[in-house]
Amino acid sequence: MTTTASGTASGTASGPVIVLVRPQLGENIGKAARAMLNFGLTRMRLVAPRDGWPNPSAGPAAAGADIVLAQAEVYDTLAEAVADCAHVYATTVRKRGVTKPVLTPEEAAKETVSAVGGTAFVFGPERSGLETDDVALARSIITVPINPEFGSLNLAQAVILCAYEWSKHAASGLAQPPAEEILPPAPQEELEGLIAQITEHLEPRDYFKPQGRAHATRLNLRNILTKPAWNHLEVRTMRGVITALMRTPR
Repeated sequence: MTTTASGTASGTASGPVIVLVRPQLGENIGKAARAMLNFGLTRMRLVAPRDGWPNPSAGPAAAGADIVLAQAEVYDTLAEAVADCAHVYATTVRKRGVTKPVLTPEEAAKETVSAVGGTAFVFGPERSGLETDDVALARSIITVPINPEFGSLNLAQAVILCAYEWSKHAASGLAQPPAEEILPPAPQEELEGLIAQITEHLEPRDYFKPQGRAHATRLNLRNILTKPAWNHLEVRTMRGVITALMRTPR
């Protein structure tokens, strides 16, 4: 769906609006859409995209984030694109002559989840970023500490920084990777069986000689075997390894 300002949806639902100002390449719009959907954001607004809209290069770069592209809205000016938003954040380095609060993505995200009224995160063109007049429309500036010798972020990287921080603080219901089941440490009895098995096979091979060092060597061996807090499957595996090593090779 492509709309102008007269057909806009409200800026209050489903997290902040991502506004791309004069984006230059369809591929970058698609990658930004992919970054958005990764963290639960679906509302994209485009201001005067250089190559028009829709752009055939955006779809493949979106890698399946078609819902974001299909619902993207197009505006002639940034003022129209953020007209329904009470909280507008310009993502940029600090601009001379512009005195506004400067926040990190995390600080801005914390504000947005409790803010009343619509929110927009505004991103500038790939080559030059937002102009001073664009930043003047915003209430606050978002910037990140970055290598002063190489401060270039591409559009999707900038979007994903803000989208990720928003997702951390929002009740977005995003799924965490499933945690592996962590088994409890093996009972001491099983661990003693492992130590006894190793000791049994080391004794006839003179591992604990000279006799004067035998106690210290046994103590070091026990410390090594008890330090990892192995579970019963790990103990069983290690005992199987030892048994296999002691077999006569075929």
